[in-house]
Order: sequence, then structure tokens, then C-alpha cells
Amino acid sequence: MNTLDIVILAAGQGSRMKSSLPKVLHSIGGKSMLQHVIDNSRSLDNANIHVVVGHGAEHVKTALLGQNVQFALQAEQLGTGHAVAQAMPNITDDGVVLVLYGDVPLTQTETMAELVKIAERGQFGLLTVNLDDPTGYGRIVRSDAGDVVAIVEHKDASEAQRAIREVNTGILALPAALLNDWIPQLSSNNAQGEYYLTDIIAMAAEQGVRIQAIQPATEQEVQGVNNRLQQAALERWYQRGRAEALMLEGVSLADPARLDVRGEVSVGHDVTIDINVILEGKVAVGDKVTIEANCIIKDSIIGSGSHIKANSMLEQAVVADHCDIGPYARLRPGSQLANYAKVGNFVETKKAFIGEGSKVSHLSYIGDAQIGAEVNIGAGTITCNYDGVNKSITEIGDGAFVGSNSALVAPVKIGAGATVGAGSTITKTVEADQLALTRAKQSNLNNWQRPVKKA
Repeated sequence: MNTLDIVILAAGQGSRMKSSLPKVLHSIGGKSMLQHVIDNSRSLDNANIHVVVGHGAEHVKTALLGQNVQFALQAEQLGTGHAVAQAMPNITDDGVVLVLYGDVPLTQTETMAELVKIAERGQFGLLTVNLDDPTGYGRIVRSDAGDVVAIVEHKDASEAQRAIREVNTGILALPAALLNDWIPQLSSNNAQGEYYLTDIIAMAAEQGVRIQAIQPATEQEVQGVNNRLQQAALERWYQRGRAEALMLEGVSLADPARLDVRGEVSVGHDVTIDINVILEGKVAVGDKVTIEANCIIKDSIIGSGSHIKANSMLEQAVVADHCDIGPYARLRPGSQLANYAKVGNFVETKKAFIGEGSKVSHLSYIGDAQIGAEVNIGAGTITCNYDGVNKSITEIGDGAFVGSNSALVAPVKIGAGATVGAGSTITKTVEADQLALTRAKQSNLNNWQRPVKKA
């Protein structure tokens, strides 16, 4: 099997983004454009990935830390041909080279694979696209027989050439031996004073190397991003595709245009999702789940039959079947709910297990806690889990009842079936079936004179 070297050009500054962040690190769907390109290309067999860096090189390298890619530095941005040349010392002649762009994030693996197959036959694979408005793009020049013979950049094109609608995407594949031969022959004698990679098209035509042009399934697959407007337009197209995929899997979306998927989502049947929901990271949603408006769910699992009410946030949480969450609930990392548990409005949990059928209905904070089954936590209850240095655990047994506005000062245990009276501050163990009450004695004063406003 031929070696495949994938060269991803990621050295440009992207000045039109008006950002200190390298352009290729700006995101589509919650993932950097460069990461999209790497992930899509990594599925190709026997691939070595080379990333050509320049502007913001250290930021790019840090973002790709541990991803088994090779870096080549383009210290001066002298064109695409010059960029590819920086990677060539690490590429041998016995395989093929696929050239991709770090700011063209949505090229599909299948399209790349088709180009690679052309190159493996000893030919030149070129990805082109027809545009209604080709302004700014290099035009594909064909012979009378229809063969591709050259690419002319927009600034160098004649009026007749500028009328051509078929344009170069810059994405191509060819045998490495040919590329190693042609790269040193590139010239900067053009309007930009740069070394254009596209000039190798004419070299291929002169040497009789067949140039086979293919086109992507959609224009957006080869759309690059040069400014925030283009980034936003591509984001909306990408999100529409994710929404359509979910609907085909049986999800009912109140408005497909108002869902954002920023990661990997798996769904069961008969899921209903309202407007302005964000699904981020790895999210798994079971059958017959309802997610109401304005919820943010990140790296979480939601069991079948559960109901996530409006304006709730879940992060690294595991929700079992038939749970009731929100509205305005926040489940922070480490929160786990057993079947039929309830976390109600304005409740925050963190690193807490809430047992089957237990309820934390409103206005509470439950952190570093182990709560048994069929427990009722009254409104305003707080687990005081942090002493300023260490975190400690609160344990509540099955069937316990904690009255409203109670403070449970960890480490502390409340036994099964125990009751904590409303307004109590609990600092030591409450045994099973005991009543714990720590209120101050109430005093009622007669003839009380209310304060009056001073003149």
C-alpha cells in the first residue's frame, strides 16, 4: 500500500478575522477549523499528517499537542507552493501527497479518498467547484478537448478567463515523486510575487500527466473562511446539517435553525428538543427524552423518559431514566441521578449522587453528597461541603426528610428515615429515624414599637 502524506497548510495570519488567534484555530461547531481537517483526513488509510505552521505557530502546536502530527515551519508567507515546499523534506517519493487547507474545515473524508485513489494511479487529482460568483478564485483553464491544462489566479486572469465559473479549491493529490520534481521549478513571477502551488497544473499538462478533476457534493464542503461573516455562514450551514441528521434519527426539533451541536451526539427514538438548545462535547440522549428551551448540555448522559426543563445546564452529569430536572437547574461535573430522581428549579448539584425517587425540588445546593432513595430535600437546603481548604462529604440515608432552609455541615451523616427540622444547622450524625432540630428558641415581645423615620 502506498504511503499517504497529508500536507495541511495552516501558516496564514488571517488578518481579516481581526483576531490575535490564528485563523485556523477559530471554530466551526465547537471545534477548530484545523481540527476538523485533521479529524476528517485521519480516517484515510496509512496517512502521515504534516501541518505547515507560520503565524501563531506555537499556539497551533499547543492546540495539537499529543496528536501525532509533524510540523513544518513557513517563516515567511511566500505562497502556497512555498508552504508545501517546507513539508517536502519529510516526504519520500514512494507514496502520494494530499494537500489540504486548515481554513477549509468541512471537506469530507470520501472526497479526500477519491482524490487519493486518482493519485495512486499515477495521475493528478484536482478538486474544483462551480461558483455563481467566482471572484477572487483561481480559474480552471481547459483545452478544447476538455482537459485541465492550467489554473490562472484571479489577479492574473484575462477578462475571458475571469468569465470561467469553474474554480480551483486548492485541494489536490498527486504522486510524491512528481511533486518533489515540480516544487523546485515554481516561480514567483506573478502579480502577487508568490510561489503558486497551482502552477504545477501547467507542468503536469506539459509532461502529459493526466489531470482528473472531481467536484464535491456541496459548495460548502470546500468553502474557506477568511472573515467572521464567512465563519458565521459556514457555521449555520454546518448546524443545519447536524439538525437534519438528528431529525432523520427520529428527533423532533421545534426549530432546526435554533439548535447548536458542538460535539458528538447520540439519540434514541422520540426525542423532543425545543429552541435554543446547545449540545456540546459527547452527549447521549435516551428514548422519549424532552429537552425544553434554552438548555445547555455538555458531556452528559440523559436516560430514557427524562425531562430537562427550560434554562437548565448539565455538565459531565449522568441522569438515569425518568428523571425530572429544572427549570433553571444546574448539574455540575460529577452529578449523578438515579431513576425517577428530581432536581428542581434553582437547584445546583456538584459531585453528588441523588438516589432513586429522591427530590431536591427548589433553591438548594447539593455538593459532595451521597443521597439515598426516596429522600426529600426541602427548599433552601445547603450541604456545607467546603471549609476553605478541604471538601467533605454529606451522607443521607434512604427515606430521610430534610426540612427547608437547613444547613448540613460536612462531614456529616443523616440516617435512614431520619428527619431534620426546618431551619436546622446539622454538624453531627443524626441516627436512623431520629428527629434533629437546632433552632434557637423563639421570643415574642408585646408592645413592640417599630422604628420611625428620623426627621
